[in-house]
Amino acid sequence: MSAVELNAEQLQMVKIIHDHALRFPLTEAGDEQLLQTCYDYMDVFKRVMDSTSHIQMDYICQQYDGFYRFAKLMEMLAQGIADGIVDVPKDH
Repeated sequence: MSAVELNAEQLQMVKIIHDHALRFPLTEAGDEQLLQTCYDYMDVFKRVMDSTSHIQMDYICQQYDGFYRFAKLMEMLAQGIADGIVDVPKDH
């Protein structure tokens, strides 16, 4: 297996996120809709992150624009939480 080759489970998880993100228009309103539905896909996203290398993640983001869009949204959300811009309920 090459450094960027994904196993069947990884590829299936990538496609789940990719296909979901593509359901929403590439607009600010579409990003808001995607953000509202992202919670149900965060576990799958984390599993992809935990099971792939940096090189594989770069490859995934180059090949699957929906996955890349989701990843960027998660990155912005994490940065907003870290900066205190996004409030997280105390029970989470």
